[in-house]
Amino acid sequence: MKAITITEPGGPQVLRLQEVPDARPGPGEVLVRVAASAVNRADLLQRQGHYDPPPGASAYPGLECSGTIEAVAEGVSGWVVGDQVCALLSGGGYAELVAVPAGQVLPVPSGLSMREAAALPEVVCTVWSNVFMTALLQPGETLLVHGGSSGVGTMAIQLARQAGAKVAVTAGSAAKLARCEELGATILVNYRDEDFVEAVRAATGGRGADVVLDNMGAAYLARNLEVLAVNGRLVVIGLQGGARGELDLGALLRKRGAVIATSLRARPLEEKAAIVAAVREHVWPLIESGHVRPVLHTAMPLAEAARAHELLAESAHVGKVVLTL
Repeated sequence: MKAITITEPGGPQVLRLQEVPDARPGPGEVLVRVAASAVNRADLLQRQGHYDPPPGASAYPGLECSGTIEAVAEGVSGWVVGDQVCALLSGGGYAELVAVPAGQVLPVPSGLSMREAAALPEVVCTVWSNVFMTALLQPGETLLVHGGSSGVGTMAIQLARQAGAKVAVTAGSAAKLARCEELGATILVNYRDEDFVEAVRAATGGRGADVVLDNMGAAYLARNLEVLAVNGRLVVIGLQGGARGELDLGALLRKRGAVIATSLRARPLEEKAAIVAAVREHVWPLIESGHVRPVLHTAMPLAEAARAHELLAESAHVGKVVLTL
């Protein structure tokens, strides 16, 4: 099969399309012939040598894909050869074939193309597990999403609105904020020239955000605590602004707040399967009804993976960048 390999840690130029041994499914897995995969910031970190795949995972980048089941190994039920699926991966999406634990496979939602389906698993599982299963966002609460125009951000806006919450976002341009507003965000903060703490407090009558979904880490830690409402929950899912920060525990105590940090890729198979099952139950009907849709910025051939990484690093996109086979 052909796959994008990382020849050595470095810039996008280290990504090469090469012939490699075919992926093979083990017990409890299905083999998917990939139609499309999507690019995530974790892929950029892996390329740079900062985010190795968990033990046993494919060495090739790619945390989600869509395609057709080509083989079913022993111990698998509910899936047959020929099923059109999308899947949450620990790696290997940038390839013609990928082996996937059956519990991480989802049917392609009716009405969606393979390109659109490839943009779903990672962002939907990230948002659902963090905002709803962990932070327990409730109707009437306010969710603050940093990076509202990202793949995760555009999905978080839609799902929170469907849950009856108010959504605040930060983004770096008026055009990005306009797209967030189209998706349902009502508190729009340009982080380049506005203070999100002041803006969110002003828009919520001084209450602040009940849940903060943060991809920045250390750089935003103090201000995230400031903007947090009483009984608020801060969920850190990225470290684009650094890994080490100082936390005012006294302020956290006064707010009876919680700070939670999570990752998805290295979770045990059982936890991933539980998240995927919850997504299929709660989110798939919203997608198939058209109330929630993946937001695609562009699609390009797998051979152009290096350019796709450059595009993501430039942060000029809205939604997902997809690679097609």
